[in-house]
Amino acid sequence: MVKRGQIRKALSGFYYVYSDDKTYQTRARGVFRNQDITPLTGDYVEFQAENLEEGYILKIEERKNELIRPPIANIDIGVCVCSAVEPDFSSQLLDRFLVSLEANHMAAIIVLTKVDLVEKDKLLEIQEQLDYYESIGYPYLISSENQPWSEEDQNFFERNIADRTAVFIGQSGAGKSTLLNKLKPDLDLKTAEISLSLGRGKHTTRHVELLPLFNGLIADTPGFSSLDFETIESEELSDYYPDFLEQSKNCKFTGCIHRSEPGCGVKMAVKEGRIPQARYDNYLVILDQIEKRKPKY
Repeated sequence: MVKRGQIRKALSGFYYVYSDDKTYQTRARGVFRNQDITPLTGDYVEFQAENLEEGYILKIEERKNELIRPPIANIDIGVCVCSAVEPDFSSQLLDRFLVSLEANHMAAIIVLTKVDLVEKDKLLEIQEQLDYYESIGYPYLISSENQPWSEEDQNFFERNIADRTAVFIGQSGAGKSTLLNKLKPDLDLKTAEISLSLGRGKHTTRHVELLPLFNGLIADTPGFSSLDFETIESEELSDYYPDFLEQSKNCKFTGCIHRSEPGCGVKMAVKEGRIPQARYDNYLVILDQIEKRKPKY
């Protein structure tokens, strides 16, 4: 009998499909390989199973969105986990995460970790940046590894991710697994120290798995620190900056990409301090990367 369910975990060629309060171990039919389609965690599928251990995916339903790294589909919100130190906070990396989420029609929230390891002046500087992100629609939470999990912390997550499917993204070593262990202690996810020589964490999370929380689902994912923006064109990049989109109404020319055009509303907002210079500079870096991208044939 054909059933409908959702892939909650993909590991070593097996896809674990949740349906009717049961989890079925399945494989993908060869037709997907022939069509160069890979089932993803988060996919809604039709499958056939004789028992819980032997099943086959027959059809993958249309995805509302997907991420390449981490490989996951049908996500409502991204939790951008950024550490204050080890690795150091990077607004450029945060902007890259946010652009990727916006381009995939996902909401976003920000969590700053390891604040107990950073000097007070540096923390205040980071908070000023995060206050700006919050003003344009990205709520944030500050989390200390050495402080007990508070009711306020719990309420922040319940308020933002309840009844939704959320993905936790960020650099390796930023504290995603530590954060998830606080949210759901029975997960007991492995964590690792930062490699001082490399300045990055070991990949402690080996696969993508969706886990129930707050009447929704959360995903822990392998850490990553680079995004390619392969599907974003230069003329649409600013559409994924809510603050730029607002100020672009004041641009003199339609199709302005906010770099060298006269009468640019975004550049004027930067000059007047209504958009931070660093955020604009980060935008130019991504724009340059997109324009230098090699064409695919």
